[in-house]
Amino acid sequence: MHSSSDIGSKRENVAIFGGSFNPPHIAHVLAVVMVLSMHDIDRVLVVPAYRHPFAKQLASYDARVAMTELAMGWLPRVAVSRIEEALGGESRTLRTLERLAAEHPQWSMRLVVGADILSEAHKWHGFEQIRALAPLLVLGRVGIDGTAAPEPILPRASSTEVRAAVASHDADRLAALVPREVVRYIEENKLYGIA
Repeated sequence: MHSSSDIGSKRENVAIFGGSFNPPHIAHVLAVVMVLSMHDIDRVLVVPAYRHPFAKQLASYDARVAMTELAMGWLPRVAVSRIEEALGGESRTLRTLERLAAEHPQWSMRLVVGADILSEAHKWHGFEQIRALAPLLVLGRVGIDGTAAPEPILPRASSTEVRAAVASHDADRLAALVPREVVRYIEENKLYGIA
């Protein structure tokens, strides 16, 4: 029989999946499903960025959290975290991982990234420290090639393409890229230029 201290100290494999989610699309959902089904991961923590470090214009934080919950919150062993709101200011992956490690010392973390991120690693603050805290789980995306990129499995969906579909009133393209509950939220809240 295990004592309560044994149970409390059990290591838990947690994948951290951060992003702007502006808005979340089907490739984000598939990424979470792939991580849970293909890797030794107990759960996935999805972390919407509070404020983009490269000053990109984003929908409101509350809207992006709500859309992310609609897109992924129904999946088993998946939680959407508002930790970057609690940290405040510009989102920095290293700072977020350091806080999560301090709050959850029993976690063994992995950071989920798309293969496209590998070419941007030099722009990240403390990238080597990030890799030490949460070794990368790199997912291949269609259209992303490179020696370090795994086989592309995730579709070529992007939030930029989604916003363009909204702006051009391309309902068919939007329906092909975005979970239906997120589409409904975008329409009801008139996001991304919907009049």
